[in-house]
Amino acid sequence: MWPNSSFNSFLLTGFPDLEAAHRWISIPFFLVYLSVLLGNGALLLLVKEDHSLHEPMYYFLAMLAATDLGLTLTTMPSVLGVLWLDHREIGHVACFSQAYFIHSLSFVESGILLAMACDRFIAIRNPLRYTSILTNTRVVKMGLGILMRGFVSVVPPVLPLYFFPYCHSHELSHAFCLHQDVIKLACADTSFNRLYPVVLVALIFVLDSLVILVSYVLILRTVLSLAAREERVKALNTCVSHICCVLVFYVTVTGLSLIHRFGEQVPQIVHLIMSYVYLLFPPLMNPAIYSAKTKQIQRGILRLFATWRVRA
Repeated sequence: MWPNSSFNSFLLTGFPDLEAAHRWISIPFFLVYLSVLLGNGALLLLVKEDHSLHEPMYYFLAMLAATDLGLTLTTMPSVLGVLWLDHREIGHVACFSQAYFIHSLSFVESGILLAMACDRFIAIRNPLRYTSILTNTRVVKMGLGILMRGFVSVVPPVLPLYFFPYCHSHELSHAFCLHQDVIKLACADTSFNRLYPVVLVALIFVLDSLVILVSYVLILRTVLSLAAREERVKALNTCVSHICCVLVFYVTVTGLSLIHRFGEQVPQIVHLIMSYVYLLFPPLMNPAIYSAKTKQIQRGILRLFATWRVRA
């Protein structure tokens, strides 16, 4: 317990009872972080450099990669700082800012996956009007709308954190800051901060996933109406990568939510592992899925390597 409620920092937690093994635990974390940075950075560079990928589908993919990079860079300093240097102290402002970006970027990712579902729906339902419907201007507007929704919606619960007194233990249960973790330490009326996130998650994650599901029901109806089997297979293949990314993201979100809501008896290590899976697994898998399943991405990577060889 901290006797001084004005103490202006929190203590982060790595893996309890495994502090002696933090250096070893840091190795897989470092490799995952490095893979996320390289994979998503390569996708961004590829979409930027390869003019054959200057289409709405790949613009949304670039937004997804940028969001995953932002989420990774938000948590990487504190996680590796705890594991490598045992640097557990984090200031209030840095902690609240980190929580803000983690939650905001998670909502942004959900919005981008929704936009990508709409993109696939338009491409399959109206292939001849695809580029005229999803113009560059509309793609930019959709991207800005997704960013605004993600970053503005998280302001109401995060802003009060700067003004709450913290007179309980200042030790957090992760190596990064989350709103639900910080709010447990506040000595104030936190009713709004406990209710608002539940409503927000329902309005964003649940609603987005339902709209994505409806989009794919309509896509499936359109595909089944196609006469030629080859056309049906080709149309469905363009959706496989996105479906895999949606499943990766929403399965991890659902798993973490269930653990937080109903896992009081679950060991703390399970909570920790699920939190890291939620933050690292989608950014790690998204570029791998698109690189493995999308021929245009594969050809673009080969062209990019060929260009680098010529320049070398």
